[in-house]
Amino acid sequence: MRTFGTPEFFFILQAAQWTVALSLIAFIGGAIGGLIIALARTSENRVALLLSGAFIQIFQGTPLLLQLFLVFFGAPVLGFDINPWLAAGVALILNSSAFLGEIWRGCIQAIPAGQAEAAHALSLSYTARMRDVILPQAAKIALAPTVGYLVQIIKGTSLAAIIGFTEVTRAGQIINNATFQPLIVFSVVAAIYFVLCWPLSLLAARMERRQAAALAR
Repeated sequence: MRTFGTPEFFFILQAAQWTVALSLIAFIGGAIGGLIIALARTSENRVALLLSGAFIQIFQGTPLLLQLFLVFFGAPVLGFDINPWLAAGVALILNSSAFLGEIWRGCIQAIPAGQAEAAHALSLSYTARMRDVILPQAAKIALAPTVGYLVQIIKGTSLAAIIGFTEVTRAGQIINNATFQPLIVFSVVAAIYFVLCWPLSLLAARMERRQAAALAR
């Protein structure tokens, strides 16, 4: 039986790069999908409202773990060849799109109605109103909750271990199976997640304080 030492520590630490990579993929893809969902949720098109609402209900109303299973095990049934990387990326992007879309919808709707009415009075098109008037203001409101949600994405990547994706949690499982020292192994895993998430949590809290101070003026 192996004992936990420097090689085992660095094996887990190296796996953190895949946690970060998967988090970035989920965040960037989720940001694109989330913007589409947010715009659909705030549009006047009934079909877009219904479809975006159904999307959010599905992906917010079911566990991320189940979504990972459905993508990883469901894709081969439909004839698609898929690996843990792709399955984890797709599931996390879809899940992040639902949550970021709803966060950003709230930020868009937080902009006073008078802003949109004034833009409409100037005969600006819907695209111009959103691009030049509404979205720049909503983006400032959305910064803090978006950074806060990035922390949830990082922690959510740990579920990808269940489909064989080797990130920090999966690396910890592999080392634990070899050393049978779960307290040490998973303490290291927890410490790595803490190092990744804590600065972002502090940044989100700082943004919220600055935003609250600006509104109080």
